[in-house]
Amino acid sequence: MSRSSGERTERGRVSGKGPLLPGAVLPRGFTWRGYPHLAVLPGLRVGSARAGLKERGDDVAVLALEQGVRAAAVFTRNRAAAPPVHLARAHLARRQPRLLLINSGNANAGTGAGGMEDAFRCCRELAACGGVGVQEVLPFSTGFIGRRLPVARLTAAATHALRDAVEQGWAAAARAICTTDRFPKGVTARLRLPDGRVLRFTAMAKGAGMLRPDMATMLAFIATDAALPPRALRTCLRSVVRQSFNRISVDGDTSTNDACVLLSTGRAAGPSLLPETPEWELLQQSLLLICRYLAREMLRDGEGSSRVLGITVSGGRSSRECLRTAYTIACSPLVKVSLQARVPPAGRILAALGRAPLPALDISRVQVHLGPLALIRDGMVLPEQEAAAARPPGAADRLLVHLGRGAVRETIWTTDLNSRYVDFNAGGLS
Repeated sequence: MSRSSGERTERGRVSGKGPLLPGAVLPRGFTWRGYPHLAVLPGLRVGSARAGLKERGDDVAVLALEQGVRAAAVFTRNRAAAPPVHLARAHLARRQPRLLLINSGNANAGTGAGGMEDAFRCCRELAACGGVGVQEVLPFSTGFIGRRLPVARLTAAATHALRDAVEQGWAAAARAICTTDRFPKGVTARLRLPDGRVLRFTAMAKGAGMLRPDMATMLAFIATDAALPPRALRTCLRSVVRQSFNRISVDGDTSTNDACVLLSTGRAAGPSLLPETPEWELLQQSLLLICRYLAREMLRDGEGSSRVLGITVSGGRSSRECLRTAYTIACSPLVKVSLQARVPPAGRILAALGRAPLPALDISRVQVHLGPLALIRDGMVLPEQEAAAARPPGAADRLLVHLGRGAVRETIWTTDLNSRYVDFNAGGLS
């Protein structure tokens, strides 16, 4: 493993009522705290243990869901998806889960039929320990690609984690699921609705590289005590993932193991929340803030990165072409290295724009700003601004690109890139 879990820093973000993200406006009645202050949610118990899959620390986590807890999930679109992805998707299509089994240090990807059998055996052993059906166990793996799971060690650790699972186990589990992450990622929030009811949220995630989700490497587990019927749960998850985890990129690579799970315990007072209810929009806003926070934490922790940059493309004909343009810039190694080295990026941005997959783009209409500084005007680089653009950035960097061909606007977030990325990724982590 190129960067061991033991080398990360416990760099939690603790706050109360301040901004969760730069420029974010919190809904009225929304408060939050960052890792390690992850609050309990009755109906969920969490345990962790060590199987020796990583150099140090726990590397197995188990979430135990009481009867009635509902789950929805989205998975990687990578066609080389790992066996645990296929198995988790198949199990979730048949039954609501009672146990989530997560391991780091080994992705169980690129392992063929043997890898599928390994994942199934782990589910079967944990199901027997928990007294549930094998299809009620969802497996999730992250780590090195191309290695078979040490099933006996993993299942022994998972059994231990399940037996020791407690409602207060979120913070330890957030550490256990890390691979190359320098710090665990988690957040707890509360939302007081206008009628006085309170909704609670707790979430954890891992991810630092191989981040370009088509759903980053990432796993995310978000729980709420709001009562959400299955269809509403799926609708909500897809919507917030599309606007958060699917709007970030560290290196342009989509992992074989990405997954994001949303759990609803239904323990909050009051009736179920549905898309047609007034509270629905507040719920969506809260979950979107939580997911965007976790996504930004992944970028802050990006392998070989030191700078988070928002890229907004406006003046497009469609959302699709704005996003394709933004990702063309975000995934350009030359642009990313320029941003890290403080080299004037205008020429490289212009070159990236010129190869963006847009039909009949008129470069002479393109305008580009880095913060308040104009880099490109009417398709021409402004040399006098390049030196100013190379100065050390502020905390809220933003690249603004106007295509001059429509009225649609989209934003994604990315990072710079430096030589440490090569060191981190000399192995086969997913």
